[in-house]
Parts: sequence; structure tokens; C-alpha cells
Amino acid sequence: MASALLSADAPRMDVKAARSEAWAALAFKALPLDTLVTLLRAFGEPTEILHASRNALAAVVPAAAVSRLMEPLPQASITAIRAWLAGPGNDLVAWDDPDYPRALLELGHAPPVLYFVGRRELLNRPALAIVGSRNATPQGLDNARAFARALSDAGLTIISGLALGIDAAAHEGALDGSGSTLAVVGTGLDRVYPARHRELAHSLAARGGLLSEFPPGTPARASNFPRRNRLISGLARGVLVVEAALSSGSLITARYAGEQGREVFAIPGSIHSPLARGCHKLIREGAKLVETAQDVLAELGLASRTATVVQTTAVDEEGPRAALLAALAADPADLDGLAARTGLSTQALCANLMALELDGKVAALPGGRWQRRP
Repeated sequence: MASALLSADAPRMDVKAARSEAWAALAFKALPLDTLVTLLRAFGEPTEILHASRNALAAVVPAAAVSRLMEPLPQASITAIRAWLAGPGNDLVAWDDPDYPRALLELGHAPPVLYFVGRRELLNRPALAIVGSRNATPQGLDNARAFARALSDAGLTIISGLALGIDAAAHEGALDGSGSTLAVVGTGLDRVYPARHRELAHSLAARGGLLSEFPPGTPARASNFPRRNRLISGLARGVLVVEAALSSGSLITARYAGEQGREVFAIPGSIHSPLARGCHKLIREGAKLVETAQDVLAELGLASRTATVVQTTAVDEEGPRAALLAALAADPADLDGLAARTGLSTQALCANLMALELDGKVAALPGGRWQRRP
């Protein structure tokens, strides 16, 4: 037998469980995709491949692939995969499943299996990815939520990576809309990373979905996340970058999107903000500059019947607060800059900024700067 995953208990499993374990075992071997396709054409089913003799395998694939297939899987991996698959709501979506994401199959490098929890019908609905900085500004978080909600209301499934910052805000905004959201993660689905997103992950499992190409038991490794990013872009019709520094992993996702023939969108920001530089770089390289959700829908050729325009609206304020909001309409500023723009004293600035912050209309940034919120 080519794999130790299928034990003597396999005949007593139900058909679905046995099939899932066979696909999981075959995917765990990490064979080149062309080799895997050759094996499936020759033997038909993963179970037949795993039960094939060395001679039978050697007749169709190279010796290195045969050796890999004949190696037993680590017992810890067997235990983690089997325990996870036995859990309620835990699922495995394989190449030959009718609801395996067609968007990934079209790319030519789709993972053989996806571990999945949630609403499988979302896997083939029109989708848009929203990504950005883990250390986002309050304005960036507001933009991510607002765009995600508007695009969710317009019928798009929002794809992101469950990371801190923009990713989490995008998931939250999408859940507030009438559509939904999928999180593509860089660990096994038996753990939540980062741990503080456990409640959000539960919401996604119940109302959206979580998926991973990594088997249960896989920890968070730096090398996993670029691989995860290619699935985020591959599942979507386009990628919207909300905020990104020049070193942001979001630019990797945008690069994958371009290579995959997906649209790339970016929201511009202040020329003084490091978190706008990644977006500005993308725009210079050909990404579509967007200011509203309507801009995204128009580029994708989608009806905007329920989309709401995401934009800053005029605020009806009187006196100093109106002057402060007007002064912050374009770019963030520190107290000296605001004093120059408004003519207010430092004491008046601090008092009114605190009141506006409590009202949710402005936000404090690092370095003593302030930013208007939509």
C-alpha cells in the first residue's frame, strides 16, 4: 500500500470519509501537478493510486514520484487529518468535486484539495479580494469595511486572508452586507491565526467560509502566506488594495492577480502616508484607481443595483469643529499644521479634537497626527 493513511479501518468508513482521506493522503505527498494528473488518468481514483504496487506506479511516473508515494505518512499527520475530517462541518473539496472553485481550475495550478468549513456554494460565486496592511490606519479600516459591505450588497463574495488590519475589516464589512465572505488562511484549519480572530473565524464558519490548502496540523510559517496569497487572488475577479506599505504582502497578492489575469484596484491616499505608497506604486504600474465601490463594479462590468457609493459626505458642524473637519478633509495633520490651517489655539484644538474623536469623526495617528474618518 502506498500510504499508511488508509488503515485497516477504512472498509468500515462511510464512502465520503474514505474518499476524503484518500485525497488528503495523495495531496500530502506534494507531487508535481503534472505527475498527479498522470496518475489520476492511469488509475482513476486516489484510492487506486494509493493501493497500487511499486511496479504499477513505476510504469506511469518517474522513480522519484514512486518513492514518495511508497513512503508512509507521519503518524502525527495522519492523526491530525483524520481527527479534523471527523469534526462537524469540516469538509474536503477535491479536484473532482463539482463545486471545486472553477476560478482556480482555470489557472492551471490549483491545489488538489482544499480543506473547508462553511457554505460551499460560496466557492463559485463572483468574488472580489480585499487586502491591505496589518497596521492599518482608522481611515483604512473604515474604507475596507465600507467597500466590503457595499460590494457584498452588490452580490460579490469578499475574499481576504483573516490577517490583522484590512483583512479583518473586509471580512467584517462583508458579513454586514447581504453577501458573504471567504477567508483563505496560511495554516491548517484546526487552528486560528492570529488567535485574537477566533470569534471572527467562528462567524465566518457559520455565515461565510474558511479554506486552506494546508492540512490540519500545519502551523503558521512565513513561507505559507505567499502561497496563500495566490489563492486569494485566484478565487477572485479582482483584487482591491486598500492600504499598503512598499514592503506589504498585499503587493504580492496584487502581483499574483496581474499574472492570473485578474483586475487590480487600489485606493489612493495621502502623499505623506507610508501606507499609501504601495497603492500609489500599483497605480503607477497600471492598477485602477478607485474612490467608490461603484468604480470597482463598473470595471468588472457588474450591475450596481444595490451598491452604495463609498465616499466622504459633508458633515453638518458649526464653528471650530467644522473648521477642523474641513482642515482634515485632504490629508492628516499634526497640531501645528491644524493650527496653521484653522487659526485655533492649541487648547481649542485639543478640546475639539477630543470631542470629534469621541464622536467617531476623527482618529489619532502615530506621531501626534490626526485624520478625518468617513
